[in-house]
Amino acid sequence: MSSRPSILIVDDDEVFRTRLARAFEDRNYDARMACDYAEAVELAQEDSPEFAVVDLRMPGRSGLELVQALASLDPSTKTVVLTGYGSIATALDAIRLGATYYLPKPADADDIVAAFARAKAPPLEPPEPNYQTAPSLARAEWEHINRVLSDCAGNISEASRRLGIHRRSLQRKLQKYPPQS
Repeated sequence: MSSRPSILIVDDDEVFRTRLARAFEDRNYDARMACDYAEAVELAQEDSPEFAVVDLRMPGRSGLELVQALASLDPSTKTVVLTGYGSIATALDAIRLGATYYLPKPADADDIVAAFARAKAPPLEPPEPNYQTAPSLARAEWEHINRVLSDCAGNISEASRRLGIHRRSLQRKLQKYPPQS
């Protein structure tokens, strides 16, 4: 049994996954890698990791399903979800299903270690509501579109039907970066 903390890195991008594993090994972690849900669950059943880094979007079952599976296998596993398609709705889903933290891509090992450290800190007092900084209408629309797309498992045609907009219009909206709040 290794005295180093164990971390499971799950991402379908092999280059990113390998670089991240190497960076964690350089930081004295016992890093294991998986490319999808099935491989990650198999590794976690063999030896439950202390930490996990999970990509939200992968072929097959989603990262959210993996977060839930890892939490059910070992509730003490701390999980950070990474995504290039961040929205408040998916962040809340990830936390509700057992993730410790949620980070947008690109994130490096330092960002992830800092996220795990922030998760150990006591919660801050909730801020006073500031209606001046409420999300803009464009931001709310972007988050809604991404939520519907997530509910449709990334199927653009189905999401466009549910949203009541043309598929090409939806694709154009998705190509834009999220508007500032």
